[in-house]
Amino acid sequence: MENDYQAIIEQNITELFDNIRPRTSDEDMERIRKAFEFACQAHSHQRRKSGEPYIIHPIAVARIIAEELELTTDAIIAAFLHDVVEDTDYTIEDIRAMFGSGVAFLVNVVTKQKKEEYEHSKQIDNYQQMLSSVQYDIRALLIKLADRLHNMRTLSSMRPDKQMKIAGETDYFYAPLANRLGLHQIKTELENLSFQYRCPLQYAQLEELLNNLRIETEQNLQHFIDLINETLEIHGIKVRTETRFRKPYSIWRKMQSKGCDYQHIDGKYYIRIIYPNQSIESEKNTTLRIYSALTDAFKEAPGSVTNYINAPKENGYQSFHVKLLSEQGTWEEIHISSERMIRTSRLGCAAERTESNVDSWLSKFRSVLKDIKHHTHEIEYMDGITSSFYNDDITVYTPKGKSIVLPKNATALDFAFEIHSRIGEHAQYARINGKLSSIKTTLHRGDVIEIGTNDNVLPQPDWLGCVSTYKAKRSLRIYFANRRILEYNRCKYCHPIPGEEVIGFKEHDGTTTLHKRNCPTAIRQAAHHGDSIIPVDFKEDTEFLYPVRIQVRGVDRYHLLSDLIVCITDELHLSMNELKTETVDNIAACTIDLSVHSINELQKAMENIAAIDCIDEVSRIDIE
Repeated sequence: MENDYQAIIEQNITELFDNIRPRTSDEDMERIRKAFEFACQAHSHQRRKSGEPYIIHPIAVARIIAEELELTTDAIIAAFLHDVVEDTDYTIEDIRAMFGSGVAFLVNVVTKQKKEEYEHSKQIDNYQQMLSSVQYDIRALLIKLADRLHNMRTLSSMRPDKQMKIAGETDYFYAPLANRLGLHQIKTELENLSFQYRCPLQYAQLEELLNNLRIETEQNLQHFIDLINETLEIHGIKVRTETRFRKPYSIWRKMQSKGCDYQHIDGKYYIRIIYPNQSIESEKNTTLRIYSALTDAFKEAPGSVTNYINAPKENGYQSFHVKLLSEQGTWEEIHISSERMIRTSRLGCAAERTESNVDSWLSKFRSVLKDIKHHTHEIEYMDGITSSFYNDDITVYTPKGKSIVLPKNATALDFAFEIHSRIGEHAQYARINGKLSSIKTTLHRGDVIEIGTNDNVLPQPDWLGCVSTYKAKRSLRIYFANRRILEYNRCKYCHPIPGEEVIGFKEHDGTTTLHKRNCPTAIRQAAHHGDSIIPVDFKEDTEFLYPVRIQVRGVDRYHLLSDLIVCITDELHLSMNELKTETVDNIAACTIDLSVHSINELQKAMENIAAIDCIDEVSRIDIE
C-alpha cells in the first residue's frame, strides 16, 4: 500500500513540475521543489481520514493553484505549505525565514487562528480573517478556494456529520466567493459537490435524468451542431462547438425558483460556439457576424438575445446568448464566445495578471465589503456578504444612463436605496421603462428606472420582504431600529385610537394591551383577570398614524366622488389607503380607509364629509 501511495505522490509531483517548468525560472523551480520537500518532511507522520499520506493533499492543492488557476511561484509554494503552521510545530516566522514575507503572508491568511474563545464562532472568525486579506492580496482567497475544492473532491472519506458541516460551509461561503471572483468552473463544481453530499438522493435522481437526456438528445443535437458548423463555414468563420449540460445543482435551483418539476425546466443544456482569440475590439464584430449568419439560417426566438459582451456580469462573465429553432421544433440555447472569454470565465480574477486588472478586481471586492461593513451582528454581516457574492447580477440604468448593478430579483426599492438611502426611505412610486409601477416591482436586465419620492412616505414593515440587497436591508433595519414604537399593543378587534375611552391590561410577557372600554374582549378580561387592569394615558402623537374605515352614503350626483376626494385630501390633508364605491338606484355608498392621528381628527373629517352636498350619512365601521 505504501508503495502505491509513493507512486501516486511521485506521479502527481512530476506532472505538476512538468506543467509549470516552461513558465517558471530555474531559481523559482528550485524554491518550489524546496517547498515540496519541506512540506513532505513537516507532514511526514500525518495521515488523512482516508488513510493516505497527508502530503497528497498539499500536492493536490498546489496542482489546482498551478494548473487550474495558473498562478505562479509564491502561490504554489504557499499551497504546498498552507497547512504546515496549523498542523505542525512550525511557525509563520519559520516560513518567512525560509520562503520570504510574501509566502508567509499567504500561509498566515489561510491558517485558522487557534483561540481559547472565538468572538462569534470558529467558522465566522475564519471567514472574516480570509476576507480581510483582500485588502492586500487576492491570491490568499484563491489558495483557500483550492484547499476547499480538494477537500470537497475527497469528502467521501469523512463521517456524515462532517460531510454536512463542510458541505454547508461550501454552499454558504466558498461557492459564492468563487462566483464573485469570476471562477465559474470552480463555483459550479463546489455547488454540485456540496449538493451531492447534502442531498445525495436528489442529486442522484437529477444526475440520472440528465444522463438520460444526454443520450436521448445526442443524435439530434449533433445534427443541429453540424448544421451550425456548415453555416459558419460557408461564411468563412472558424469556430469550435461543444454542448454543455448543466449540473444537477443548477437544475435543482431552477426548479426551486420557478416552483416546477424537472420536466418543466428549460435550458438543461446549451451549445457553446467558440471562435479564436483576436483583439478585444474585433470580438464584437466577430460575434455579430456569427449571430447574423445563424439567424439567416435559423429562426430566432423573439427577445432571446442577451448581450453580456457589451455589459459583462459583475464577476467578469462575457458571452452573447440567443435561442435558435432546431429542425425538431425546439428552441436551442446558443452561447457565442471567444477563447479569451472562455478562459476568463474559468480563471476569473486570475485570468489577466496586469496590475490594472488585479487592482480592478480588488477594488470591486473591497467595495462590496465596504458597503456591508456597517453592521450590527456578525452573522447578518456574513449573510450580507454571501448574498452579495452569489447569483446572477443584472445591470439597470438611471434615466441619465448611469449603470447600476443589482442582484437578480432585485426590486425598484433596491434600486432606490442603491441611489441614496433617503430616496429609498421616501420612495413612493417607480417609472420602469416609462411605465408607472409599484416600488415593489421586480427589475430585469436593461430596465431604466426613475424613482418618485414623497417626504410624507415612510418605510413600511413589509418593505423588508421586498428588498434583496444588503444596503437596502441594512438601511431599513436602521430606520426601524431608530423609529419610536408605541408603548402599547392595540386590540386587534376594537382598534382603539388616541382620544377614545380606553382601558389597559398587563399581559404575561410584560406588555400592555389597549382596548376600547366597550370592547367585548376587554369586558370579558376585566371579569376574569381584573387584577391585570392598569391605568393608561393614550395621547395623540404626530409620529403615529392609525388606520380607520368609514362608510359614506348619499344621493348620487355629478362630481360627488370628486368633491369627496377633494375634501379628504386637499382640505383635510389625510391619506386615503383604499376607496371602494358602488351606486345602486342613485344611492351612492363609499367605503374609505384613512389614516388619522386621533379620534378628534377622525370626527372632524367625518363632520366635513357630512357637510358635502347630498351626503346623508357618515359612520365609522370596524376594520376586519
